Amino acid sequence: MEKSPKSFLSLLFLLLIISCSDKKEDPLVILEYGKNYQGSTRSLNALKKVTELDNTNSEAYRELSIPYLKRGMPHLWKKYMDKSIELNAQEWQGYRGYNYLWFYRDYKNAIADFNALDTITPNIIDAPQGHSVDYWRGIAYLGLKDYKNSIYYFDKYIDKETKDTGEDWVEMTAFLYKGIAHYENKNDTLALRSINKLLKYTNNNYADGNYYKGLILEKKGNSDEALILVELAITNYTEGYYNYRPYVETLRQIYMEDLLLLKGRLTKKQ
Repeated sequence: MEKSPKSFLSLLFLLLIISCSDKKEDPLVILEYGKNYQGSTRSLNALKKVTELDNTNSEAYRELSIPYLKRGMPHLWKKYMDKSIELNAQEWQGYRGYNYLWFYRDYKNAIADFNALDTITPNIIDAPQGHSVDYWRGIAYLGLKDYKNSIYYFDKYIDKETKDTGEDWVEMTAFLYKGIAHYENKNDTLALRSINKLLKYTNNNYADGNYYKGLILEKKGNSDEALILVELAITNYTEGYYNYRPYVETLRQIYMEDLLLLKGRLTKKQ
């Protein structure tokens, strides 16, 4: 018997309602909605709904932690971040280390998380937030002023990246931070070698590199060349070619005041 158009439309409407209803209770759909409006009330409500529907969804807990991280509410950040690791340490242990490193400057806990991730995946060099754990450990040890270990991990990262893909694929700030570690460790020769690598891969247009090279040349008594470099660093900085991070100050971040102070000191030596 042929169905009437009216009956067909009724059936179609019913299927549409069922489809929409399913999506309203689908944790993955709600999770994507919550991620799109990060930090808003509707985002937090959506993410909490996900945890009610599926209390094993580690990404939902991680997403819940982020607004509290950025707003400086560590007790709430840690509550949700720790839960995500409890559910999936391999996925989020390194991410928590990254948070400790940049948002809290808690270098010891950052290193502990990076080391724990290595233990979970012993045959893999993990890359939380896009960089090797060895790169992150190099930064964390620099923050602790443990220059020996900082240099060790930067060397480990740089050697592996160079072997696998070529030196020009190394994250350029690895050369910067390794150079700073050598500089602070009173080894100007090795510091200059690393800084020159940085400047090579940035076509000499990087304020931090020119600034630190200027400092080294100043110590060597070459004030004329150092002054040229700091003037170039000022231009680099003005054009936005310097080391910085969103949301937080980067480790050993330089400012225009640092450049002008060095320029003034060098100018007096002319």
